[in-house]
Amino acid sequence: MSAEQTEQLLRGGIATAVGSWPGTDPREAAATVAGELGDLAHLVELPGRGTGSDMIGRTSALLVDMPFDVSTRGYRLTPRPGAVSRRARDLLRTDLDALEEAWEGTGSAGAGRTVKVQAAGPLTLAAQLELAGGHRVLTDSGAVRDLSESLAEGLARHAAEVAARLGAKVVVQLDEPSSTAVLEGSLPGTSLLDSVRAVPAPEALSILDSVITGVRHPVLVHTCADRPALEFLRGSAAAAIGFDLATIRTADLDDIGELLETGKQLALGLIAVQPPSTPVTWREIAEPAVRLVDRLGVGRRTLADRILITPACGLANAPLTWARRTLSLATETARAFTEDPESLTFD
Repeated sequence: MSAEQTEQLLRGGIATAVGSWPGTDPREAAATVAGELGDLAHLVELPGRGTGSDMIGRTSALLVDMPFDVSTRGYRLTPRPGAVSRRARDLLRTDLDALEEAWEGTGSAGAGRTVKVQAAGPLTLAAQLELAGGHRVLTDSGAVRDLSESLAEGLARHAAEVAARLGAKVVVQLDEPSSTAVLEGSLPGTSLLDSVRAVPAPEALSILDSVITGVRHPVLVHTCADRPALEFLRGSAAAAIGFDLATIRTADLDDIGELLETGKQLALGLIAVQPPSTPVTWREIAEPAVRLVDRLGVGRRTLADRILITPACGLANAPLTWARRTLSLATETARAFTEDPESLTFD
């Protein structure tokens, strides 16, 4: 896919959400997201349903020839599929059926739209999945390679099925909340004497890019880490990078400017995942992004051309009414950025 085609799918001035949603009703969730996010709806995740429906369980359901089960600490690779593998795949199928139903409900408006699917990225998946012996997959370079290849193949198949069933264009989001910990070597091992080594940035980048290039769709890499590894992500093959703007420090501004210079789109998390004590308007949501581009000196047209608007992170633990409100706030903010960003003023 050409850079121009990629930018048409992951373009600035639109609203989307990160992935997870409150509650356990896939049809209600799909109908809400498909209806509210006209430019970039997504296949929602509903962690409230329990094992197999959270980010790692959902992603594990996509793996090819790498079955898994649960352990006392999380998910573990196993020699053969178990009940958890079957449940995770059944939940994914149910969610896709619900989205297809909601998509058809949009009528002709659904034709040619773009939809986003999400999965844990290879670094986070390797950090959170266990080998049969209980160690993190990340501790075995051969297992990491196999996991990355399996993930890329499974995601490619998944994206192809979504595209065929919805008649939509597909972009892929890789969630990498553990990427900073992987690079720093701050993940705990199985005991106090068992440390998990820091993965050098070139090695980690090779792992991440093997999946990005393998899925054959435009990729957005998102991180909810308190200290997003922006310099590292800048070197990736991803078309867009997403992060919570509230986590950004003054020292990160140069990295954000360089992300824009390299041609990447930014998915800025501008809306808190929990409701504020007093009602907010789109203007209050928009202000940090406007001040960011003004401070970087890149011109306000950047808001329309290069910035996607999202909640700060997943909405699984948000009240349902606030989750719905975040979508409308994101949409209103994106509209303001595309209509006349130069006229935006703040006290």
